[in-house]
Amino acid sequence: MPKTNALLPVLTALLLLTACGAPGSGTGVTAPRVDGVLITSVTLPSAMPTPGSDGLGVVHADPLPADGSGISAAYEVTNNGTEALAYTILFDFTTEAGEVMANTRETVRSVAPGATVRGTVRLKASTPGSSRVTRVKVSRVTTVPAAEAPSASGECPPSGIRITADDGDAAMGLRVVGLHLENCGKRDYALDGYPLLELLDQKKVAVQGVHIVEGSGGISTGTGFDEPARPLVLKPGESALSGLMWRNTTESGDAVNVPYVRVRAVQGADPVTVTPHLDLGTTGRLAVRAWTRPSK
Repeated sequence: MPKTNALLPVLTALLLLTACGAPGSGTGVTAPRVDGVLITSVTLPSAMPTPGSDGLGVVHADPLPADGSGISAAYEVTNNGTEALAYTILFDFTTEAGEVMANTRETVRSVAPGATVRGTVRLKASTPGSSRVTRVKVSRVTTVPAAEAPSASGECPPSGIRITADDGDAAMGLRVVGLHLENCGKRDYALDGYPLLELLDQKKVAVQGVHIVEGSGGISTGTGFDEPARPLVLKPGESALSGLMWRNTTESGDAVNVPYVRVRAVQGADPVTVTPHLDLGTTGRLAVRAWTRPSK
C-alpha cells in the first residue's frame, strides 16, 4: 500500500498531461495581427499514455513524434485595403525559448477588399534531434496586387506568360535570384533583350538611387550575366531564364532593401510583381541578365 501511495503523484501528473488534450490540443493565441495575418490557434501533439509493463498499472508517456507530425496552426488573413491582394506568409515554428526550428511559406492567392480568408499551416518533417516545437509565429508578410501576383503552378494567366522568381543563391555576400518565364499560352512569344524592372519599397513606392545595369556590371564574373542578348522565340511550353545579381556590401550611408520587383518580360507586357527581398546594402547597383534559354 505505501508503494501505491508513492505512485499517486506520478499518476496525477500524467493525468494532467493527458487532460491537456490528446491526441492534440488547441492553444489560445495572444500574438498580434501582422499585416493582416493572425494566428488563431496552434495544435500540438500530446504525449499519449500507455499501460506499463511493471505490473503496477503505471501509465507511461510515449515520446512525441520526432518528425513534427501533428503540429499545425490555424490562421486568418484579412484584407483592409481597397484592392484584391495576394499574400505570401512566412511562418516560424519555434521552441518555447523562441529558437526557430523550421519555417514554412504559405501563399493566399487572392483576398478581396474587406474579406477574410482562413487556412491552416502544418510543420513538415523537422531535423532529427532538434528541440521540441511549441509555438508558431508570423515571421514575414508580403502582399502584391492579385492581378500582378505570379501564377500558381499549373495555372496560366490571360497573358499566356508565367513569370516567377526562385529562392536565389548567396555566397560570400554575392546574391543571385533567377527569373523564370514560361510560355504557357497557345502562341509563340518573342523575347529580345532584358526584362524591364521597377524596384519598389515596402509601401510599393519606387526605390530611388539604385542603378540597374544590363549584364554583370562588374559585380561578378563567370556568372553568365555578360552573355549578349539574343532574340528568342518561345513556342508554347518553352521557357526562358533571366536573373538578378547584387552584393549586400554595407559601407557608409544607409542600406537599401527592396522587397518587391515589378517585372515586365518586354515593353508593354503585363507586369508581374515578385518578392525577392533584395538586400542591396549601400552598393546602389543591381545587375540584370538577358533572357536566355535554360541550359540542358
